[in-house]
Amino acid sequence: MGGARDVGWVAAGLVLGAGACYCIYKLTRGQRQGGRGFRLRPSSSAEDLTNGSHDDVLNVDQLQKLLYLLESTNDPVIIERALVTLGNNAAFSANQVIIRELGGIPVIGSKINNPNHSIKEKALNALNNLSVNVENQVKIKVYINQVCKDVLSGPLDSAVQLAGLRLLTNMTVTDDHQHMLRSYITDLFQVLLTGNGSTKVQVLKLLVNLSENPAMADGLLSAQVDSSFLSLYDGHVAKEILLRVLTFSQNISNCLKKEGCLAVQPTFPKGSLFFLLYGEECAQKMRALAEHHDADVKEKVTVLPRF
Repeated sequence: MGGARDVGWVAAGLVLGAGACYCIYKLTRGQRQGGRGFRLRPSSSAEDLTNGSHDDVLNVDQLQKLLYLLESTNDPVIIERALVTLGNNAAFSANQVIIRELGGIPVIGSKINNPNHSIKEKALNALNNLSVNVENQVKIKVYINQVCKDVLSGPLDSAVQLAGLRLLTNMTVTDDHQHMLRSYITDLFQVLLTGNGSTKVQVLKLLVNLSENPAMADGLLSAQVDSSFLSLYDGHVAKEILLRVLTFSQNISNCLKKEGCLAVQPTFPKGSLFFLLYGEECAQKMRALAEHHDADVKEKVTVLPRF
C-alpha cells in the first residue's frame, strides 16, 4: 500500500509540473471538438495579445488563447489582428511546432475562405510561415487546391495573389506536394506573363521549384504557353527576372538529360513550352544573352546546352 501511495504522489507531481497547462488544453480541446465537455474561456488579456503591444515571442498559454479567440470571434478586426500575431510568431521554429500541436493549422486555414481579402491575405501569410516546417506541410497541403484557385481567379498583382504564390512556393521546395499543382501549370504561366514585376518574380520562384523535379518536366514542357514568354529572355529584362527564367531553362535541360525523366519519345503539342524553349527564336535570344553586360547572366547562359 505504501508503495502505491508513493507512485501516486510521483504521478501527481508530474501532472502539476510545468507542462500542465499544455496538457489540460489538449484534453479540453479534444473534448470540445467531439461536441462534449466544456469550452476553455480565454482571459480578458486574450484580445490584448493582438493590439501590437506584445513584441515578445508568445508562450504556449498565450498562443492557446489567441487560437481560441480566432476560432470563437466574428469580429473582422480581431480576426485580422489575431492572424497577424500568429503569423509573426509562426516565424519561429519552436512556435511552428506548438501551433500545430495546439490544433492551430485548421483554425488558421479556415480563414482563407473568408470573403474579406485582408483576412484571407493574413491567413495565407500565417500558413506560409508555418509551412517552413515539413511536418506542418502535411496538414497545410489540404489547402493547396483552394490556394491555386484563389491565385488564378483573384485580382491580378493583389496582396492575396502574392501571399498565395508565396505559400505555394514554400510548399514546393520539396517534391512531396508538387504533383498537386500539375493541372494549374498552364494558368500559372498566364499569371507570369500578365503580372507585374513582383508577380513575375514570385511565379518564377514557384516554376523554378517545379522545374527541379524530373517528374514535373513533362507537365511543364507540354503546357500551352503564349509566345510572349520568350520576351522574358530579352537583355533589357530586370536581372531578378532574367536570372530566374534562365535557371528555369537550365533545370528543364538538366531534366531532359536524365535517363527516364520523360516518357520514351514524348510528343508535345504545338504551342507548348517545349517548342518555345527549343525553337530558333529562343536560340537567338540565348546567343544575344551570351554577350550580356552582366557577368551573372553571362555565366547562366554559358552552362545551358548549345544554342
